[in-house]
Amino acid sequence: MRDADPGLFGPDSVTWQLHGDPMMWVAGVRALYLQALHPRAVRGVLQNSDFRADPWGRLMRTADYVGVITYGTTLQAERAAARIRGVHRRLTGTDPDTGARFAVDAPELLLWVHCAEIDSYLGVARRSGFPLTPALADAYVAEQRQAARLVGLDPADVPGDTGQLAAYFDKVRAELAATREAFEVFAFIQSPPVRTLLAPARDVLWRRAAGLAYDSLPPFAHELYGRPAPAEATVDRALRVTGAGLRAIPAAVRWQLPPARIVKAVGRLGPGTHPSAYRLRQGRTVTRPAP
Repeated sequence: MRDADPGLFGPDSVTWQLHGDPMMWVAGVRALYLQALHPRAVRGVLQNSDFRADPWGRLMRTADYVGVITYGTTLQAERAAARIRGVHRRLTGTDPDTGARFAVDAPELLLWVHCAEIDSYLGVARRSGFPLTPALADAYVAEQRQAARLVGLDPADVPGDTGQLAAYFDKVRAELAATREAFEVFAFIQSPPVRTLLAPARDVLWRRAAGLAYDSLPPFAHELYGRPAPAEATVDRALRVTGAGLRAIPAAVRWQLPPARIVKAVGRLGPGTHPSAYRLRQGRTVTRPAP
């Protein structure tokens, strides 16, 4: 008998459709570039994680977490989030400029990470041709208050639409800087370590994707990194071409790649529940408000 639990978002949500799009991989890399611009956030990561030693493992664990909170059952999502909160609760970072210690799960840091991710997912999707109207974009931001709750934030303190998200970035802008750690993350993303046999693929495929992710950053991020921002129209064309190419890969093939959470969700809920931009075009979405 199938487990009919649709999870935190469900097959009719914007999140369900958007997170199944292959451009989320490019968006995830964009989020890393953006998150590195918050001095305390990036220091908390570099001082406590295996980012340097196991970049691919960390990337896959992050992808699996997003997959399980999107497509897993409610219990699976809550348990995965509880594990993350438990880890973060024990971690602290040190500000090398002042020597002050800070909690990695401080609300302002969790909020920065959340907003950088949501802005990246939404921005890359829309610019690459994923069919999101302004209303659907607002619905997605509202739905993601659920994800913010899971990491320990009060949903009421989290942007609930694109206007509030833009206002948050305007407010936080003064706290951002391209520190030594930010440039370390930048260089690492551009050329992560791989086995010798995989180096050609990294140099051709990964660097192209990483470069596109960087190009899609907002103007203020380019300014902080000290590099001229590419023409927006040029980036949009590259995103649309890349999106069209990735979306041309049969979904049955894409969904089998790790962590394969979509396959498990469809198996649990039955045919017709797979992510599809068609649902958005037909207006078949229901936004669940955060508690």
